[in-house]
Amino acid sequence: LPLFGLILGLAAVLLLSNWLKPHAFGGTLLQSPQQAYDFAFKGPENRTYRLSDFQGKVVLIFFGYTYCPDVCPITLDVLQDTLVGLGPDSQQVQAIMITVDPARDTPERLADYLTRYGVPILGLSGGEEDTIQAAVAYGVSFQRREGPTPEQYFMDHTATIMLVDPDGYLRVVYPYATRAEAIIADIDYILS
Repeated sequence: LPLFGLILGLAAVLLLSNWLKPHAFGGTLLQSPQQAYDFAFKGPENRTYRLSDFQGKVVLIFFGYTYCPDVCPITLDVLQDTLVGLGPDSQQVQAIMITVDPARDTPERLADYLTRYGVPILGLSGGEEDTIQAAVAYGVSFQRREGPTPEQYFMDHTATIMLVDPDGYLRVVYPYATRAEAIIADIDYILS
């Protein structure tokens, strides 16, 4: 009987220590979160969208472009897997792709391109100056690189996903190819 009590006590200590352990975020947690930059870009049907339109939701922001051969499709797969993995909680999340190639990525092209992922990822496009301003505000850099022809150029860009919490604060930055499970765990924690 004393052995049973000891085992029960150890199990209780283990459970309590797991319960009291702080959440380990899957990306870089910003220790002093700041109000996220409230961009204004064009989306489907030429409607203007602002970050503040999604107050009360977790927002996942990614800067990319539709002609991207590798990094963007992989990142969009992660966003897709995240939204699918959240199940009904995905209604409390808005994923957004802001193009770094507004010359080619019209709102219509973005909407058409993003439909292949089967989840609501909002594609946004703006003028060059607005795009630069938003990118700088989110710590994203991008630069045009020549391709095989003048029309087939590439855009080198930072490949991170940023998480903005329901109160509009930039909270977590995920490096390229972060697993969807890590982002899901963070969103579950933030929403709880």
